[in-house]
Amino acid sequence: MPRHLERILSLDDFEREARRHLPRPLFGYVASVAEDGHTARASREAFDAYAFLPRSLVNVSGVSTHTELFGHRYAYPFGIAPMGISALTAYRGDQVLARAASKASIPMVVSGTSLIPMEDLAGPNGSDWFQAYLPGTLEEIDALLARVEHAGFSKLVITVDYAVPPNPENHRRAGFSSPLRPGPRLAWDGLMRPRWLFGTFLKTLWHHGVPHFENNAAVRGVPVLAKNANRDFSGRRHLDWSTLDQVRSRWKGALVVKGILHPEDARRAVSAGADGLIVSNHGGRQLDGTVAPLTMLPEVLNAVQGAVPVMIDGSFRRGSQVLKALSLGAHFVFLGRPFNYAASIAGEAGVEKAITLLGSELERNMALLGVRGMDELSTGLLRYHRCTESD
Repeated sequence: MPRHLERILSLDDFEREARRHLPRPLFGYVASVAEDGHTARASREAFDAYAFLPRSLVNVSGVSTHTELFGHRYAYPFGIAPMGISALTAYRGDQVLARAASKASIPMVVSGTSLIPMEDLAGPNGSDWFQAYLPGTLEEIDALLARVEHAGFSKLVITVDYAVPPNPENHRRAGFSSPLRPGPRLAWDGLMRPRWLFGTFLKTLWHHGVPHFENNAAVRGVPVLAKNANRDFSGRRHLDWSTLDQVRSRWKGALVVKGILHPEDARRAVSAGADGLIVSNHGGRQLDGTVAPLTMLPEVLNAVQGAVPVMIDGSFRRGSQVLKALSLGAHFVFLGRPFNYAASIAGEAGVEKAITLLGSELERNMALLGVRGMDELSTGLLRYHRCTESD
């Protein structure tokens, strides 16, 4: 294990290390939230609304964190959420994430805005989950789905909370732009962070050339430096529920809809044939002032009445937070940024340590809570705790 990982004791520690390791524009892109950050704060603070009610004198010598999802047995009830341009923050970042997840027997969702071809990320040592931002026409959608299927993915995640691009204000404050614009600030930041400059950026250029957006469509996308890089990220104002119907008629594997918050949207997605839902506010990166996923989880669960697995993401950093979501009824939890930071500072070893840290917290807290398996988690282990200033 790299020596600098010895001081990493929690997932939040990865973020502090990544801030020192990454150029400010790239760290700013990963860490960025919409506008004034109200949505991101709501996601973090939602966990404090619930307190545990542990049981005592329970034989917890055989605690199991294994979880079944879509017929697959995973080592933990958490996985790696899709994250774009990870190959700029870590060398071959998407491959690093996929390999580490596969070794640990957890899912990793390949992002449609990844910079490594999906064909290189699928397979026994990679992932079988792919996340897509749907192209603009039905013909382009059909072509993309055919490519995803041919690549070997069996689970398709459709992100639906991207009607238009979010306010780029905080990206610009950090110096990040799309397309990336080489300039004095980016050059200076790179020189001040030589481990990233030589270990990620120049190494990528030497071995693979300028990165392209590889997976937005059925064909290779534009380079990250291209002037028309925003073409593929212009929003999807014209897409509606009939588009999801089209996807369902074309896609034969498991279909997961990501970005659900409203109970009526949950019902509509299930009626369209979704096999699973991810309750999400896009990591606080879209509409500021949005309700927290954890807050809406009980209403979404009530809306679908167990028809499909309901998963969740949004500011999870601790095993205790994962347990709160699972106790409320979530089937699975996804985390993004911590694994991105882990990959950036230590590659595959960093991601493996992040998985181990979170898994150990989860197993330990289950024992302290007095539960031995996922089937013993329930709302009876929680009490609603209204926070006050004295807290």
